[in-house]
Amino acid sequence: MSSEKFDSGKAPEPVGAYPHARRVGNLLFLSGVGPRERGTKKIPGVDLDENGNIRSYNIEEQCHSVFRNIRYILEDSGSSWDNIVDVTVFLTNMKDDFKTYNRLYAEYFKDNQPCRTTLEINCLPTPIAIELKVIATID
Repeated sequence: MSSEKFDSGKAPEPVGAYPHARRVGNLLFLSGVGPRERGTKKIPGVDLDENGNIRSYNIEEQCHSVFRNIRYILEDSGSSWDNIVDVTVFLTNMKDDFKTYNRLYAEYFKDNQPCRTTLEINCLPTPIAIELKVIATID
């Protein structure tokens, strides 16, 4: 089965050698997506010290930015938000952030309710508190 890779011109550049998404058959697999903004080192909702360590963060701002980046990748790949079928969420602080993230997730996925797994991990490759891994259908 052949595959095709996609890179969005709106989502943040990947931090490694991988595409934003890859289509295999009628499935679109997105690489992990965080809240960074394209073309800058700015991370919405994150305040860093002079050494690049997190001084404070706002999980709500990060969630909105991650969801926006997911939408960019889906649309630039020819899919859509409504085609999401599975979401894996990585949080670095489940105890403090799950309630806010879960509330926002319910708003964004009010009409389309994909399968979901939420995991706590001790860190992510950049100083962020949330990352999503998404699978969607594509026509």
